[in-house]
Amino acid sequence: QVQLVESGGGVVQTGGSLRLSCTASGNIFNMGYYRQSPGKAREFVAQITSSYTTDYAFSVKGRFTISRDNAKNTVTLQMAGLKPEDTAVYYCSVGGRRYRTDYWGQGTQVTVSS
Repeated sequence: QVQLVESGGGVVQTGGSLRLSCTASGNIFNMGYYRQSPGKAREFVAQITSSYTTDYAFSVKGRFTISRDNAKNTVTLQMAGLKPEDTAVYYCSVGGRRYRTDYWGQGTQVTVSS
């Protein structure tokens, strides 16, 4: 069982920045984030492998940057140029390969006010 501890999030105005972090209790090949807005399905945001291969959703590409510290089993999502449509609960996702989630974090709220 892998434990995930998320931090970051909060309330920011349009155009602002926020940073999310997630630390896993063990080494994980793939780490990333999904998000879910009220009434919508959970959607992929970004991910990074232990060899630093990254993937981004089209809607966040160029605004969000994902990185990781393998020594600390930590992934960080730096979000800039935030828009109201980025408002959601963001969930840390870790898994054994890309686009697979074996464990979810508890989620953290990001609210972007217009």
